[in-house]
Amino acid sequence: MNPRKAMTIAFFALLIGIGYFSMNAAPVLSDEGYSYHGEIRWQTDYASASQTAAAEDEPVVIYFWTTWCTYCEDYNQKVYSDPAVQSELDEFTKVAVNLDSDSDSATRLQQQYNVNYPPQHVIVTPDGEVLTRIPGYASTDDFISYLESAKQRYRSAGTAGESQTAGGSPATTESVRADGDAGERLTEAGV
Repeated sequence: MNPRKAMTIAFFALLIGIGYFSMNAAPVLSDEGYSYHGEIRWQTDYASASQTAAAEDEPVVIYFWTTWCTYCEDYNQKVYSDPAVQSELDEFTKVAVNLDSDSDSATRLQQQYNVNYPPQHVIVTPDGEVLTRIPGYASTDDFISYLESAKQRYRSAGTAGESQTAGGSPATTESVRADGDAGERLTEAGV
C-alpha cells in the first residue's frame, strides 16, 4: 500500500471517529431520572411520569429527541427557553425519550406512539390516550397553540379524541405540517 493511500484511509477514519464522538457528546444535561432540554427539566421514566400526571391531574408531554437532531437543538434554544412556553409547560408532566436509547421503555413508547423521527411531541392523558401530536419542529407560537389545545381537550369531558365546538358538535384536531411549519386546525366531524 502506498503512503498516500494509507494517509487518506487514516484521515477518513479520523474524520468518522470525530463525527461519532461529537454526536454522542451533545450538550444535553441529565441526572438520575431527568434530562434537561433548554431550561426545562424532563423526566425520563414514563411510568413514573404517568403516575405523577395522574396524581396531579394533568396531561403528559412526551418529547422524542436525539443528540444529532438539529431541530431538537432549535427547540432547546428557541422554544423551550421562551418564558411563555415554560409557563405553559408547567401545567404538564414532561417526559423526554431519547430515540437513540436502547432501553426497552424507549422502544416501547416509540412503537406505541408510532414515532419514527425526531423531534416529535405526543401529548397524552395519564392513561396514554393521545390528545394531540406535534410532528417535527413547531415555532414558539404554534407550540403554545398545540399545548393549549391539548390542555383544553384534556379538561373537556371527551378526552378520548373529541372535543366540543362552540355549537356543541364534535370536532377533531388534525395536525398539519406544510412548509416546515406545524399548524393545527379544527375540522367538523363528518366534513
